[in-house]
Amino acid sequence: MVFLAICCYTSMRAGRRREEPVVFLENQKNRKNIPVLYWENSLGRSPSCDIVLTDSAVSRDHAVLMRRESGWLLTDTGSKGGTYLNGQRIRGTVKVIPGDLIGIGRTNLIFRRVTDANVAPPRRVSRHKPHPAGLLALGVVIQLLCFVQAFFADKQFSLLPLLPMVMVLMTEWIYYMVSRYVLGRVNFELETLAFTLCGIGTALLCGTRQKLTKTQTAPTQLTLFHPTMNAAYMQVLMMIAGIFLFSFLIWFMKDLDRVNRWRIPIAIFGVLLLAAPLVIGRSVNGSKNWIYFAGISLQPSEFVKLAFIFSGAATLDRLQTKRNLIGFIGLLVCVMGILVLEKDIGGAAVFFATFLIIAFMRSGSVRTIVLSIAAAGVGIITVLGMFSHVKERFAVWHHIWEPAYLYDKGLQQTRVLTYSASGGLFGVGIGNGGLGGGISPLKGYTTIAANTSDLVFGMLNEELGLLMSVVIVGVIALFILFARSDVTRSRSTFYSITACAAAGMLLFQACLNIFGSTDIIPLTGVTLPFISAGGSSMMATWGALAFIKSSDERTYAVRRRR
Repeated sequence: MVFLAICCYTSMRAGRRREEPVVFLENQKNRKNIPVLYWENSLGRSPSCDIVLTDSAVSRDHAVLMRRESGWLLTDTGSKGGTYLNGQRIRGTVKVIPGDLIGIGRTNLIFRRVTDANVAPPRRVSRHKPHPAGLLALGVVIQLLCFVQAFFADKQFSLLPLLPMVMVLMTEWIYYMVSRYVLGRVNFELETLAFTLCGIGTALLCGTRQKLTKTQTAPTQLTLFHPTMNAAYMQVLMMIAGIFLFSFLIWFMKDLDRVNRWRIPIAIFGVLLLAAPLVIGRSVNGSKNWIYFAGISLQPSEFVKLAFIFSGAATLDRLQTKRNLIGFIGLLVCVMGILVLEKDIGGAAVFFATFLIIAFMRSGSVRTIVLSIAAAGVGIITVLGMFSHVKERFAVWHHIWEPAYLYDKGLQQTRVLTYSASGGLFGVGIGNGGLGGGISPLKGYTTIAANTSDLVFGMLNEELGLLMSVVIVGVIALFILFARSDVTRSRSTFYSITACAAAGMLLFQACLNIFGSTDIIPLTGVTLPFISAGGSSMMATWGALAFIKSSDERTYAVRRRR
């Protein structure tokens, strides 16, 4: 698994575009060529601008030069002196072609192609990278090793895991063929890691049989399909649904004009969807954040996370003209208010962490972040006094081994810690753990609630071992490096912000799951991305992955046909 993660990251680094000029701006006064490195570039006197002009007549954030499908565009961002194109002051956004003269303050810049500028081309360095099919094949080997353990779970051979295994492997190879040969994409590193994690999570479910009802008979060794495997089947189906959401979002975000048009409607829809459980929802474990319809359960907050990220980001020209965060803070207030009414404190923590990432990337203001954290501290104190189930979790925190809580409020976490320790470094094998329950009806089943969702990290530790658990968490953390590496090469600031916010959200959610189940922080009840059982969570996790995927320039570049 470590080797696969390293290979995927190496492949991403080797395949990305070198940071070299895409066009030049020639200063008419001194004839020096200013390299334009990015798809979106801020021009101004501020040191934080991409192109810094040492001219007192230039505003700190004066204009934005950006590349779109239709070509290069120029827009003024509320400067005092205005921005001129070929002597005419521009209004709104105008198209720029090679040879045009851009006037900013007392500085005149001639827009030049790279081939027109008198600059030596950079030396090309060939970089070898692993083939995407080879990376996926390596991920398949890891998944097969996990499923083989599930076949022999509890020292009893069973064919029940065969169907989920085939469904997972067929899905990832079919999607690979579509991505590479139909869509013409060359990058498949993110999907490879995500499929591998999903396969491991499904294998864990295959080793955890659901309890038989009075009308059901125990499955025989040669049974291929049995109702006790419904959780594994549902996990695969939700993974497939997540892939469709992943594909739709990548297509939708390709057009940045469409993105800007839909930001506000999506924000409004997200708020309404989040508020729906207050009217038609059902309370589960103290939180009223679930909707049940025709036997299907839905947690709207998982999908609203995607809408929150989408609406919080913006292209550079909009960030420069609307630097204040009032609108985005207003969205946060609405979301947090609804989550407090629904008593979903774990979800509120995830939204707030995501807000901090987006707010900092939008404004670069440390003061804004400090004030936000201070306000959150006041909010936490207020919530503790309002909701009894939240107060109980804080009361149990760090006291789970005391007699008053050991077999009551602290039961879940003490069992997670006990079973985790019994797994050691390498685990007892999938299906052989106590937290997951045994296969044999005579052995009995675990009574620990949420053992495959909120507390799945304990099962992961017990059955696959501490080393494998650390590696899996490391892979989730690796998404941060993927997003960070593509920040300066993304086609738009929108992609950079959404990618970093999505990767940060996944990592923060993983930390809440791990630290909550192990009593490092109070139990929050959030899932472990790609591993935990859960339909809404699985789909939303794939949706978050789409933001990271879209920030990679290769995603929207058509592969050259040979």
